[in-house]
Amino acid sequence: MQAAPVRATAIPSFTTALRAVESLLMSSGQRTARRNAWTSVLEDRRRAKDRVEAQRVMEQTLVVRP
Repeated sequence: MQAAPVRATAIPSFTTALRAVESLLMSSGQRTARRNAWTSVLEDRRRAKDRVEAQRVMEQTLVVRP
């Protein structure tokens, strides 16, 4: 009895599969624009989180020092 053959290729991640479909459906310019837009969204979220944290620290400082 022989063992089953070992699969040598990795199964692509969901992101990799999505990018493959994206490359088939869109031109490279659209793809670049979409990635740039998503990067901007992530950066805006990071700045908003930092702003909320800074506001919280300032409010705590004002409460501690009347």
